[in-house]
Amino acid sequence: MTQLNDPLALNQRAGLPDALRVLIDAYPRATWEQHPNFGEMVRFWMQRHAMFRQLTFVLRADAEKYAGQGIEFKDYAQRLSYYGGTLINELHGHHNIEDHHYFPRLIKLDARLERGFELLETDHGAMDGLLHGMAEAANSVLQGGAVGIFLEKLSGFEALLDRHLCDEEEIVVPVVLDTGFRG
Repeated sequence: MTQLNDPLALNQRAGLPDALRVLIDAYPRATWEQHPNFGEMVRFWMQRHAMFRQLTFVLRADAEKYAGQGIEFKDYAQRLSYYGGTLINELHGHHNIEDHHYFPRLIKLDARLERGFELLETDHGAMDGLLHGMAEAANSVLQGGAVGIFLEKLSGFEALLDRHLCDEEEIVVPVVLDTGFRG
């Protein structure tokens, strides 16, 4: 379990340490989609990650537009509720499936990465707190509060989400490519 002052904590690290990058050199990101083991399961999983990135982009663009008075509150509130709720619900479901279904099975395929999967699960816990803070800020906006606080929370969340997704991809995809895991 990582701690707040742990260099491996989500809010502290700039990437995976070499000890957790055991397969990434053998399977560079640029070659993933051409690999024969890059099947529908991993393609779908990567599409989910792309969706999470896109949702945070839409939330930020909408908030900036609202802050600049380029969208009416009613329209912004509907979009914030929809896209914010979608991000939170889909991310929670995604993490639950990873933690309880995929990660336990993937660990068995390459025990060298057990610490990496533990790190990813710890990230999920940290992200729950970040999502909660972002949801509180969004609810404040929906009740007439300032959008600036929401933008701050979203910006911090967006950066950490991307860090987590990149690290997760660099652990999971090479294991799938190496072993032929089909889910």
